[in-house]
Amino acid sequence: MTMNVRRTLLLPSVVAIGAIAAACSSGGGAATTAPSVAAPTTAPSSAPASTEPSAAASESASPAAAGVSLALADTKLGKVIVDGQGMTLYMFTPDEDAGGKPTCVDQCASNWPALKADDAASVSAGTGLDATKITVVDRTDGGKQVKYGEYPLYYFAKDSAAGDVNGQGVAGKWYVVGADGEPMKTT
Repeated sequence: MTMNVRRTLLLPSVVAIGAIAAACSSGGGAATTAPSVAAPTTAPSSAPASTEPSAAASESASPAAAGVSLALADTKLGKVIVDGQGMTLYMFTPDEDAGGKPTCVDQCASNWPALKADDAASVSAGTGLDATKITVVDRTDGGKQVKYGEYPLYYFAKDSAAGDVNGQGVAGKWYVVGADGEPMKTT
């Protein structure tokens, strides 16, 4: 019985991650898309969650907010960059080919919401991070996205708790970022 329950609980997650991996591996670029996945149960932004449907929908888009903070957190992959609530942040390798501009937009961004801020001055760097590596870049779908070093930062919708690293290595294009601003490609 226990084996059947585990199989039932794990299978939807495995299928969803496989679908995201397949969609994200079909080229990267401005039109990169992935199937829709439910947003994390905890809002990845610094704004409080709301029970209003329209507010909940806007939460998954990681709205720009004053007081955005970056920190380092210990995970099973080592020390990685997280937001102020400890939610892991990722880089997307196709952004390298685009000169550091965000390429995960539209449907892709529903699975990989951008960390947004109005400007670099509104983003604080925690202990061990270099504040001079924090910048923002314009997104083609509106707003400004936080960059650390050369990489725009994203959340993964399947990370539901602080320290989760479920997006690591998805499609061979999504990786956590270390204090040096470089992707950590270990799994």
